Amino acid sequence: MIVALAGGVGGAKMAHGLAMASDPAPLTIIVNTADDFDHLDLRICPDIDTVLYTLGGIANPATGWGIAGDTRIVLDTLRDLGGEDWFMIGDRDFATHILRTQALSQGSTLTAITARLATALGIVPKIVPMSDQPVATIIETPDGSLDFQAYFVGRQQRDEVVGVRFQGAEGAIAQPDAIAAIRTAEAVVINPSNPIVSIGPILAVDGYRQALESTAAVRVAVSPIVGGKALKGPADRMLTSLGHESSAVGIARIYAELIDGLVIDTADAGLADAIEDLGIATLVTKSVMQSNDDRARLGAEVLDFAANLRSNGVGRR
Repeated sequence: MIVALAGGVGGAKMAHGLAMASDPAPLTIIVNTADDFDHLDLRICPDIDTVLYTLGGIANPATGWGIAGDTRIVLDTLRDLGGEDWFMIGDRDFATHILRTQALSQGSTLTAITARLATALGIVPKIVPMSDQPVATIIETPDGSLDFQAYFVGRQQRDEVVGVRFQGAEGAIAQPDAIAAIRTAEAVVINPSNPIVSIGPILAVDGYRQALESTAAVRVAVSPIVGGKALKGPADRMLTSLGHESSAVGIARIYAELIDGLVIDTADAGLADAIEDLGIATLVTKSVMQSNDDRARLGAEVLDFAANLRSNGVGRR
């Protein structure tokens, strides 16, 4: 059993790479849901949908999110009629949100409707939301609090981030299948997602941190920071404004109690010694995924790294 923690485009790409590399070993992907929100009376789950579309082979290759070749006739018409169009939803994408909202209103759990969508897309790995209870990322700025999508999409990440909180996390229940998967896994991979707002919400739900600390699995993270910069999104600026170092070393420090190994890009090879001084094994490789071949190669390298650590006795806590 392989387990991955994921959020955002980088997390989805890594999940795809692990899916290609782990077959036939079972793969469970635990996805951040603190980006989820209600818009146009529809329940939108951006990270779940990005993982679904990526593993389903229909993701827009230009953006990494949304559906390839999708149109926006509904959204444009909505705008012409005076409605909101600030959050991009393609015409085919609307179907996902309509089906999810309908299922939830009829008493389905987010876990159940996610599994239904995955089956419809022919996806074999198990995609599990971090919780069936709603959690919302709130971004604190010098001018006040912002809902995550207002900050991320509406304001294009312009605001300085001085704090982040996860509303509802204290009452949320970790998805039981996710916890069971972590406890029985051979390897757990923290994908190259924003550690603050993609992986942070998962760890904020009671049970996940404890499961990661006690699992016998080898725990490996892939750095989302390359050469001091995030490949996509505001992770580098967010890390700096919150007092972290925007580097692979900074990522190692954030995950120090939860990982046995860290995968870093060749651009950061000079940081390997500093990371290993923290007691974290390091794999230096080309970590930027520009193609499906890159994803498959990196997925295989990550799993080989974990297997090598395990053969050396790592992970048997």
